[in-house]
Amino acid sequence: MDQPGEILKRIWMKKIVVTIDGPAGAGKTTVSRMLADRLRYRYIDTGALYRAVALAVNLKEVHPADDMALEKICHGLELRYVQTDSGLRLLSNGEDVTEKLRTPEITMLASAVSARPVVRRYLLDVQRAMGRQKAAVVEGRDMGTVVFPNAEIKFYLDANERTRARRRFLELQSKNDLSLEEVERDLRKRDNNDSNRSEAPLKPAADAIRIDSTVMGIDAVVDVMLGHIARLTDG
Repeated sequence: MDQPGEILKRIWMKKIVVTIDGPAGAGKTTVSRMLADRLRYRYIDTGALYRAVALAVNLKEVHPADDMALEKICHGLELRYVQTDSGLRLLSNGEDVTEKLRTPEITMLASAVSARPVVRRYLLDVQRAMGRQKAAVVEGRDMGTVVFPNAEIKFYLDANERTRARRRFLELQSKNDLSLEEVERDLRKRDNNDSNRSEAPLKPAADAIRIDSTVMGIDAVVDVMLGHIARLTDG
């Protein structure tokens, strides 16, 4: 029987693309980071790319439905990830914007901006370029359905609404003073926006493995994913 280290080495040598989609608060970011670390793969947070566009839109005081202005902003953006001693950082035109992306204002604006075809076209090329080298865990909302439809393995991570709101509330506690009820209301609105937009709505890929993390810890979720990936790459 293969030992855990041998299994991880085999997966690393296969150099596949793993997509993890799902709604806010399901645990995608933590799970994706941990899974990438276990596999020694690159971690790509595509949601942060949309937030970076939203940040630029906010700074320019552009309406999120103004496609001409959005296109101009996108053409003037260079987004790239860099690994530093403090972790993975996102640079927008050379500026580290990582700490500016998680405010409620940018979160809601990112949801609106992500519905615009001009933004999605721009980031589609950026995301696919990032995944071209393979050996990547890619987190987002349409990774398995649109961006990487041929990914070797796809996951859809979900949890019930109350659990997701509580997780989001704890994540944001140090950054703002929103109540749990306000966070839940914002999350419900964002879910509705993401699921009902005409351009790449949030939904599981037909071949995605669905995991409900409502009563599961992060380690357990990662172990389940590793089990599926190990079976896929066996032999």
